[in-house]
Amino acid sequence: MMNVELSPDVKLDAKEMCLKVLEAMYATRFADDKMSKLVRQNKGGTFHLSVLGHEMIGAVSALSLIPGKDWGLPYYRDRAFAIGIGCSLTDLFATFLARDVPHHSGGRMMPEHFSHKELHIPCQSSCVGSQFLQAVGVAKGVQLAGRDEVVYVSAGDGATSQGDFHEALNFACLHKLAVIFVIQDNGWAISVPVKDQTAGGSIVHMARGYEGLTVHDIDGCDYEQVSKALKAAVDKGRAKQGPSLVVAKVPRIGAHSSSDDPAKYKETEITLEEKERDPIPRYETWLLEMGLVTEEELKEKREKIFQDIEDAAVAADLIPFPSIESAATKIFKEDKSLELCLFEEEESASSSTDAVVMMDAINHALDEEMQKDPKVVVFGQDVARGKGGVFGITRGLTAKYGEERCFNSPLAESTIIGVALGISLVDDFKPVIEIQFADYYWTGINQLFNELASFHYRSNGEWNCPVVIRMPYGGYIQGGPYHSQSIEAYLCHCPGLKVVIPSNAADAKRLLKTAIKDPNPVIFLEHKALYRQRVFCARKEPKEDEFLPFGKAKVVRQGDDITVIAYGMMVVMANEVAEKLSKEGYSVELIDLRTLAPLDMDTVLTSIKKTGKALVAHEAAGTCGFGAEIAALIAEAGFTYLDAPVARVTGKNAPVPYCKQLEDAILPQTKDLEEGILKLLKF
Repeated sequence: MMNVELSPDVKLDAKEMCLKVLEAMYATRFADDKMSKLVRQNKGGTFHLSVLGHEMIGAVSALSLIPGKDWGLPYYRDRAFAIGIGCSLTDLFATFLARDVPHHSGGRMMPEHFSHKELHIPCQSSCVGSQFLQAVGVAKGVQLAGRDEVVYVSAGDGATSQGDFHEALNFACLHKLAVIFVIQDNGWAISVPVKDQTAGGSIVHMARGYEGLTVHDIDGCDYEQVSKALKAAVDKGRAKQGPSLVVAKVPRIGAHSSSDDPAKYKETEITLEEKERDPIPRYETWLLEMGLVTEEELKEKREKIFQDIEDAAVAADLIPFPSIESAATKIFKEDKSLELCLFEEEESASSSTDAVVMMDAINHALDEEMQKDPKVVVFGQDVARGKGGVFGITRGLTAKYGEERCFNSPLAESTIIGVALGISLVDDFKPVIEIQFADYYWTGINQLFNELASFHYRSNGEWNCPVVIRMPYGGYIQGGPYHSQSIEAYLCHCPGLKVVIPSNAADAKRLLKTAIKDPNPVIFLEHKALYRQRVFCARKEPKEDEFLPFGKAKVVRQGDDITVIAYGMMVVMANEVAEKLSKEGYSVELIDLRTLAPLDMDTVLTSIKKTGKALVAHEAAGTCGFGAEIAALIAEAGFTYLDAPVARVTGKNAPVPYCKQLEDAILPQTKDLEEGILKLLKF
């Protein structure tokens, strides 16, 4: 690079920009060295991720953006970006030491999982590639807000093997979003070389097939190539012309992590070659040749930044660990304002003389909330235009509110959930998304369980995600194994999710409105067989300003002999059985839980104290079903009230088959409920 001419881009405020890059690179390298020493000396954190060789691409990327305006979702080997964008060195060391600081999770996450709300860095996780779709969602939120902010997201080359990477490129190109995907390609996914990871040796060839995506294939240790590519990508995004992909070749000079030994899989020649590509001495030489710095200035900067790192490490060590009492806090964001509009009565004056079925009540709830709040956005598979979802629940919303507020997504559940998470981080947007059938949410389970559910907790309360996920679920429609699943037990096992299951139209409308108001992720399960059901389910329509609180069960009918606890379809069936048994002299108290998380055990225990007997009913398989949890809670808190063991009526431990006769044999029927109740009554 001895005779390289300084490009026009570099000449613009050249020295100031170049020296800022150098400072960020030095700080990143010296922090790396210090953290590695602390691990070896057993004086600090137990886990360290090396950034050696990645300093330039991260630093230039950060300094190409506007802190606090643009967004960054840097992966775990991108400390240079965090430093370059303005993260405190003391905070970064305190996070490494798992100390109680407001940013970067405050000890709840491993080091290098950055989070800083003022700097627009959403909480990052350990799941490789999960940040891609979230970044695309943030960019969609920015687009909906009409702003010119740019979203940066980085990852290693191994992450390009993840489906979320390709789903993110697809969505970003479809919507022409201002996303800059930066792949820091060091040639290794821990011990797996790129030849075993990526067909053709680079993602560049495949990525160029996405229409509208500008691809920059660069040397990530060459300042001019890096700065030119980043400027072009930022300018394109700022002009709202769509996404860019920067694939930067860099060396991984260090180990993958402090628990990794590269000598087990890297040949000595490869290790030496990577060290020769070290971007710091190469950049120093370039700066000297360009006349932008002197040897003395380099020495002074190294000494000053080395001391800054030492001081930051000392200051971080003085910060206390998080209190033990805080360990189980900040799972949900509290919102006292929601309590002002909650409505607790079952019936009220109606806005219509005719009863509505559940599907119409849900549609009306969406319509009314979209009318009142322009930040409510609906999307999912087939939800837009005339279709309105496979069950017609969102019909008419696109015509009324436009393509920007009710739009179709690709057929990709991970995309739907990941993008919704990202949108929810911008400007108080409230995505209400539809997964076409609950049976298919499994392909989005990483974005749901590992990302969305724990986002508030992992960020130490800095971020929250007001996302509502509507999912038709359940059987009794002859849908076969892939249109009949009841998934509530899996969902309730995941901290950070609220789970709602209405059994009638009035509850469905009020509870959905509450879900949209809630600042946390809410799963809204709608039983397919109840959408058009009029017996029991159709109700007078609640007014626009009626909301039901979560965690408030309903005593559907009073009784003295036995308590039946149910939700969804089982409430309808149990009510039918209870009515029949009442004519035979049996008094059944029926409780509709309505929400499973949070769960109203007070109402359940009050009822059991009166009746002395409890039966739990659900259509999901019995083994590890939600009824087992209720039975355990009853045993723990209400054992002394019981005159008999807690009984369960559930589906059989088998998939739900298509043939109607077989389906009836697997799913609980009214006769099963009647037999179960009578058996317990006669105990």
